[in-house]
Amino acid sequence: MISTLKKRLAQGGSVVMLNPSHVSMTLTETLANAGADLIFVDCESGTASYEQLQQMAKGARLSGGRTIARPQNQEHSMLARCLHCGADGLMVPLVNTAQQAREVVATVRYNCPDKEIAEKLIIVMIETTEAVHNLDEILAVEGIDVFFIGPGDLSITMGYSPRVPPGGTRPQPVLDMVEWVIARIHAAGKVAGTLVTKRDITHYAALGTQLLYYHVDPLLAESLQVMRELATIDK
Repeated sequence: MISTLKKRLAQGGSVVMLNPSHVSMTLTETLANAGADLIFVDCESGTASYEQLQQMAKGARLSGGRTIARPQNQEHSMLARCLHCGADGLMVPLVNTAQQAREVVATVRYNCPDKEIAEKLIIVMIETTEAVHNLDEILAVEGIDVFFIGPGDLSITMGYSPRVPPGGTRPQPVLDMVEWVIARIHAAGKVAGTLVTKRDITHYAALGTQLLYYHVDPLLAESLQVMRELATIDK
């Protein structure tokens, strides 16, 4: 239940959210069964439709998991549709001002009965220099469960490529900004989240990041590489 995850976050614990990178009810069910706390369904830059979101939400719940949908934008109708399709929470992109953050919270409250609010996770994405500039005001908005730093889009607004070369890292100014934002969120007594990799998950957890967001594709690629290495041992 989302209320259980909220309690874990309130107590300083971590929550793992996996992006399956594929629109699949079966994969969603498998990841939830493997222990993922949350399954991310991308309706913004991904290809998931509302019908597919509904199916993936059902698949996650079959194995005791929950889904977080990223809507296409902040429009009331977009957020409402994701909620009515069964998403257990929203990760809303490009929240740049406190007013936008308040509107997100109001939309969720409008579309959910009071008794269901505790079972919806509200995540706002801090992913532009404008949002960083307005961070203190955004952090003061009540009703938000997680403040998520999106390093890809933040890189763009800082003048860098959003992509990371294989085996490489993001430009140091971006990494410094991400850490600064995490520190500000933590200092405000709020919950921070960000994208992590196998290489840096321990680092970000040590900084106080509680929502750890991971893509499945690197795991699959790593498993394939291990299989190839094992296949050549006796040759």
